Amino acid sequence: MRKHVKGNVSWVGYLDWELETFHGDDYSIFHGSSQNSYLIEEEKTILVDTVWGPHHHTFIENLKQEIDLKKIDAIIVNHGEADHSGALPALLAEIPGTPIYCTAMAVKSLEGQYGKQGWNFHVVKTGDELDIGNGKKLQFVEMRMLHWPDSMAEFLTGDNILFSMDAFGQHYATSELFADLADQNVLWHEALKYFVNILNPFAALIPRKLEEIGKLNLPIEMIAPSHGAIWREKPFPILEKYAEWAKGEPKDQVVIAYDTMWNGTKKIAHAIEAEIKKQSPSTVVKVFHIAKSDKNEVMTEVFQSKAIAVGSPTAINDILASVTGWLAFAKSLKFKGKKAAAFGCYGWSGEGVAILQKRLAEAGFDVIDENVKSLWNPGEEDFAKVPELVKALLA
Repeated sequence: MRKHVKGNVSWVGYLDWELETFHGDDYSIFHGSSQNSYLIEEEKTILVDTVWGPHHHTFIENLKQEIDLKKIDAIIVNHGEADHSGALPALLAEIPGTPIYCTAMAVKSLEGQYGKQGWNFHVVKTGDELDIGNGKKLQFVEMRMLHWPDSMAEFLTGDNILFSMDAFGQHYATSELFADLADQNVLWHEALKYFVNILNPFAALIPRKLEEIGKLNLPIEMIAPSHGAIWREKPFPILEKYAEWAKGEPKDQVVIAYDTMWNGTKKIAHAIEAEIKKQSPSTVVKVFHIAKSDKNEVMTEVFQSKAIAVGSPTAINDILASVTGWLAFAKSLKFKGKKAAAFGCYGWSGEGVAILQKRLAEAGFDVIDENVKSLWNPGEEDFAKVPELVKALLA
């Protein structure tokens, strides 16, 4: 079961090939995922993280084939979320009293989830160290809000591995273990999707954290995240990408996202698409039917875009529920520096476009005044408004 990482470090996690969603059903997964746990066997034996609760039996039984559980001297909990800590209660039932090294916030998380069971917590903070023998240490680095308040990482001296927790990971199951051996197209798409949908709300913190890690002068030779492949190529492309993505600089791309009842709003969406290509042939345009498109994939494209146009018909004095939910999710991701336009059809009251503009503004977009608001089905007078909308959106 174990896979050799480097020196006396092994991967002992769980490849979840069948996983389809994460965070409930809020994050789509199309290439599986991994719950990475690492075993360090020096003079002291250290387990870094466990796996999700549904896989605890398989995880513990596999671990027993590799090591006498009683030889585990300490467990590192980098993050209290259930996909990392779910096997912890069952494991500690086998080896009660084993020291757990984590942040103070992680104690709150673990006791909140699993109850106060008298676990042997050892609270650490940035700069603390754990001597594991053979001249090696684990140096702890708090990673608050990347992406929970309890998050931390640690650096293994000698082998020079940074166990980075959720940062720099991907929801991607790959038996090759290392990023340079994985399918590069899938790897990088999943790394970007992970950043956008999980870490982008905290993007402002990333440059400071990268700078803080840099100032520690750690001779990092590997980055071992909690999900996905391990990075071992220097200079680390994932560090360069995080620095780039954290800036939020868009491509020459526009996303058009809409839902429709009787295809009128759909017609406007495609008219906007055609006009963008007419006014700016080099601009990439991507069109998504919100109710039929995966929201995480769409948000990955929104992240890369300089502008979006969102459409919905008016429905019961509001917009369609699919668009309401989509915009709520967009707001949570805290995009910045992007223009937005609204469009849609109506039959009676016609509030939809104004509601779209209001909610786009609340989600952090710079909303232009130009819009297309069509009574019943769009006609020539409605399509005549599209060029000005596009001109303002691209300006």
